[in-house]
Amino acid sequence: MINFNLKTQLSWRDLAVRAAFVIVTVAAIVWFMPRDTHFSFKVEKGTPWRYSDMTAMFDFPVYKSDVMLASEREAALKDFKPYYTFHDDVARRQRAAFRQRCSSLKSMPGNSFKIIISNRLNDLYERGIVDTKEPLGNDTTHTFWRVDGENATSVSVTQVLTARQAYELLIQDSTVRHYGEALQELDLNQFLVPNLIYDSVHSQSAREDIIRSVAPSSKVVQRGQKIISRGDIVDDDAYQVLMSYEQENEQRHNSRENGLTLLGRVLYVLVFVLAFTIYLGMYRKDYFSRLRSACMLYALIIIFVGLVALLVGHSLLHVYILPFAIVPIFVRVFMDSRTAFMTHMTVVLISASMLQYPLDFIAVETVGGMAAIFSLRELSSRSQLFWTAIIFMLATMTTRLSLYLIRMGDISTLDKSDYTYLFFCGIVVFCAYPLLYVVEKAFGFVSDITLIELSNTNRELLRRMSEVAPGTFNHSIQVGNLAAEIARKVDANPQLVRTGALYHDIGKLQNPIYFTENQSGGISPHDRLSYIDSAEFIIGHVTEGLRLADKYHLPRQIRDFIATHHGLGKTKYFYIKYKNEHPDEPVDDLLFTYPGPNPFTKEQAILMMADAVEAASRSLPDYTEQTIRQLVDRIVDSQVNDGYFRECPITFREIQYAKTVLIEKLKTIYHTRISYPEAAK
Repeated sequence: MINFNLKTQLSWRDLAVRAAFVIVTVAAIVWFMPRDTHFSFKVEKGTPWRYSDMTAMFDFPVYKSDVMLASEREAALKDFKPYYTFHDDVARRQRAAFRQRCSSLKSMPGNSFKIIISNRLNDLYERGIVDTKEPLGNDTTHTFWRVDGENATSVSVTQVLTARQAYELLIQDSTVRHYGEALQELDLNQFLVPNLIYDSVHSQSAREDIIRSVAPSSKVVQRGQKIISRGDIVDDDAYQVLMSYEQENEQRHNSRENGLTLLGRVLYVLVFVLAFTIYLGMYRKDYFSRLRSACMLYALIIIFVGLVALLVGHSLLHVYILPFAIVPIFVRVFMDSRTAFMTHMTVVLISASMLQYPLDFIAVETVGGMAAIFSLRELSSRSQLFWTAIIFMLATMTTRLSLYLIRMGDISTLDKSDYTYLFFCGIVVFCAYPLLYVVEKAFGFVSDITLIELSNTNRELLRRMSEVAPGTFNHSIQVGNLAAEIARKVDANPQLVRTGALYHDIGKLQNPIYFTENQSGGISPHDRLSYIDSAEFIIGHVTEGLRLADKYHLPRQIRDFIATHHGLGKTKYFYIKYKNEHPDEPVDDLLFTYPGPNPFTKEQAILMMADAVEAASRSLPDYTEQTIRQLVDRIVDSQVNDGYFRECPITFREIQYAKTVLIEKLKTIYHTRISYPEAAK
C-alpha cells in the first residue's frame, strides 16, 4: 500500500485503473483534435459578417488575389529579355562547307562567285541568324540579350534574321542574282543555320526574377488591428484580408514544430482530465470501484469533445448545435450534481481550446449546464425533460444576447443564426430521453423512471406475489414505505430503496406457506420439518429470489437488495432452537446462515433495518411507544453489533436517524383506534 497524498490509501491496482482512464481519455481526445488551426469561419462576399469582431492575432500581409497577381506579373513580363548566345564558329564552318560544296560542282561560274557568296554569308552571320524554336514575338520594340563571350548586348528583334529571312536576303542580292543556275544547284539553305542559340538557363532565371519582383501582398495588417466588425459587409478588400489571415494562419501552423504542437495539446488536455480524475479520487472514489460508472463519465468526455473536433476540423456546423447539456443531465440522473458539473466543465474547457472565440462558448455552455443541473434534481417523468430543455434554451439564449449587447450595444444588427442553433439544441436535449435507456443498459445504471416502472404493482412478478403470497406482498409494501421515509431523512435514494423493498422477498413465491406472514389458522409446515430443513427453506427464498430476478431481467441494483437484505445473518429462530435442543453437539453455522453478502450501499442498509423491524413488529403483544422503541433499538443495535454495516457508507448519525423514523412511523401505523358504540335498540 502507498500513500497517494489524498488522505486515502490506494493500491497499485487502483492507481493503474485511474492512470489507464487518464491515458486513454487524453490519447483519444488528442487524436480527435484537428491537426491544424483551420479557419473556422465561412466567408462569403457581399454578405454581412455573422461572427464576432475579428482582431489580428499577429502581423500578416494582405495577399493579392490570383487574378490581380497574374495581371501584374503579365505586365512585368513585358520587359522580359530572353538570352541568346552568339556562336561565331558557325559562320566559319558554314563558309568552309560552302567552298567545299563549290569544288564538287561540275560547272563553276568562277572564283568571283565563290568570293561573293562567302562574303554575303559572312555578313548574314555577323548580323545574326536566330534560333526560332523560342519565338521572339512580332513587336518591333521587343529586345533580347545577345551574349558574345562575356559581354551581353541588348539587341532589337529587327536587327537579327531568321534562317528564312537570311535566305531571302541572300538570293535577292543584286550581285548574287546573276548566278541563278549555280544557286539552284548549290541550295544555299543548307549553309544558313542559326548562330544565335536560345539560352534557357539564363532566360528562365531572368523570368523568375521578374516574377519574384512582383510583391504578392498589397499591405500589412498589424497585430491588434481590427480586421472586420460584426455586421460589416464582406466586400472584395475585406474578403482578401480574411483569406490572407487564413492563409497566414495555416502557414504559421505548418511552420511550427509538430512535436511541440502535439506536446501542447497533450499537456492542455492532461491538465483537465487529471484534475477531473483527482476530483473523483477525493470525493467520488466509489465510482472507480464501479468501473461502469467511471467508464460512462470518461466516455461522455471523449464523445462530446470528439464531436466538437469533428465540427471544427471540417467546418460543418456551429458548435452551439451540439447538446452539451446532455452531459450534466445524464450524470445528474445516474450520479450526483457535483460530478455532473465537474464533468460538464471538463468537456467545455477542453472543447474551448479548438474554437476561435472560446470565452463566449465557455460562458454560454457553463450557464446552460448549470441550468440543466438545477432544473433536473431527479427524473421521474418525461415532462421534466421538457421543462429542462425550455430552461436550458432560455438560459443560453439570454447569456448569448447579453454578451452581444455588451460588445455591440445595438440590437439592430443582431444575428439570429446563433439563437437558431441554440433553439435546435434545446429540441435535441428534449429528445434525448431514448438515450437515457441506451446509457442505462450500456453502463448498468437504473434511472428513477425505470424504478417507477418496476414499482408498478401490475407487473407480472408483483401481481403474482399479491395473489400467491399476499402477506409477503403487504409486508414488502410496508417495508418500502418505511425505507423510503428513512432514505429521505439520510439523503439516500428513496425511489431505489422503495423499489428494492417491493422485490426483496420475491423468492417467497416458490414456497409462500413456509413463511409466517402467509400462514393462517395457526398451522405451520415447519412443524413436520427438522430445524435444519426449515432453515434451508427460509434461506432458499434468497437464492430463489435471485433466480427470478435473472429470469425477469431485473436490474443489478434490485438483485443486490435481494441478496443483501439478510446479509450474512442467521435464521436465528431455528438456529437457537437447534442449539437449545442439541447443547452438546457442534453446530455447523453455515446450515443456518444466509448466503449474503452484507449490505454495501446506504440503501441496502436501510432496507435491512426496515425489513427486520417491520417483520418483528408484528409479534409485539401491545403497541406502545416504549415497546416500539425497545424493539427498534434491540434489532438495529443487534445488526450494528453483528457487523452488518461495516462495508456500507452509512454513519452512526444516519443509523440513529433511521431508528427515529422507524419508531415514529410504527407508532403511526399501530396507533390505538377508538371503539365505535353500537346503536340502542
